[in-house]
Amino acid sequence: MKVLLLIDSLTSGGRERRLIELIKGFESHKDIELSLVTFSDKVHYKEVFKLGIPITIMKRVPKKNPMVFYRLYEFCKNYKPDVIHSWGTMSTILAIPASVILGVKIINGNIVNATKDMGFFDKRLLRARLTFPFSEVILGNSLAGLDAYGVPEKKRVCIYNGFGNKRIDNLKKPSIVREEFGLSDQRIVGMVASFTDKKDFANFIKAGLSILDSRNDVLFMSIGDGPNLGKCKEMIPHKYLSHFVFTGVRSDVESLVNVFDVGVLATNTDVHGEGISNSILEYMALGKPVVATTGGGTNEIVKDGDTGFLIPNAAPEVLSEKVLYLLDNDEVAEQMGAKGKARIDEVFSLKKMTSAYYELYQDILK
Repeated sequence: MKVLLLIDSLTSGGRERRLIELIKGFESHKDIELSLVTFSDKVHYKEVFKLGIPITIMKRVPKKNPMVFYRLYEFCKNYKPDVIHSWGTMSTILAIPASVILGVKIINGNIVNATKDMGFFDKRLLRARLTFPFSEVILGNSLAGLDAYGVPEKKRVCIYNGFGNKRIDNLKKPSIVREEFGLSDQRIVGMVASFTDKKDFANFIKAGLSILDSRNDVLFMSIGDGPNLGKCKEMIPHKYLSHFVFTGVRSDVESLVNVFDVGVLATNTDVHGEGISNSILEYMALGKPVVATTGGGTNEIVKDGDTGFLIPNAAPEVLSEKVLYLLDNDEVAEQMGAKGKARIDEVFSLKKMTSAYYELYQDILK
């Protein structure tokens, strides 16, 4: 069976990481032949070039160049895929002419968030719904996301993200990570996310400053980059600068998360609803208790009071309270981390995700 994967780009992000993990998962399925087309030459996940599948870069230059439709059609006519699996709204739109003319079914995987209360004229909603009639299956990585976009029952499929344990097989020693950042025996509270309006790093920093008013043995590590990074750095008083580390984008995220005592994901739910966050998967797979903003797919992965805590939007006082509780109660934190790790193995494993996709591909052909 030939499956053509389409994605807008391979920049750093959860959607892109999930695609890479799926390709790895299919290494054991010799009856599936994968080919990948990306519409940008920006590639953060360089490992994709070592995964043994053909990769075609079909740049959209200029961005609204209509020739991309024709080039993708010609590619599909020559490659003859059995299924087109698109990983974004734009890549689905680009695939529609080839799908209609060549009779190739589309798996539309553009539902990766669960933003609530999108208005009828919200661009995200309009673009997504434009693709629904041309899609055989509309795929989401959370039930909340499928609900948020109003996906028809007869077309909706939910497949949770899968975490591949090979990602944590060869971690850097914690001592090496601590030495790199000049850390001694501080407790570390970390957050992995992009510095955009979707993520609430301001909430994370405010909670950190509140915690530092009561104890000085905690360091707050932020992993990621984005347009709001400078503004967030400016929030920190000079006396507390040494208690905050901003690493930028890293290729060794798992090794850094491994030194966390608590993993945080603060989301600005006024503008964004999480699907299944890869950051939370990383925290839990490494046995870290989680404190995350309630809403969307986060509620489907974090069991409140069991694997971590769910907190309200924009509530730094609640965030600081929960983090302090975990720092003050090591045994509880360790138990939550262990339960989170077990939950990853049971519900969010790479094997489970790969099997679900494999069954979906088979069902499409039937």
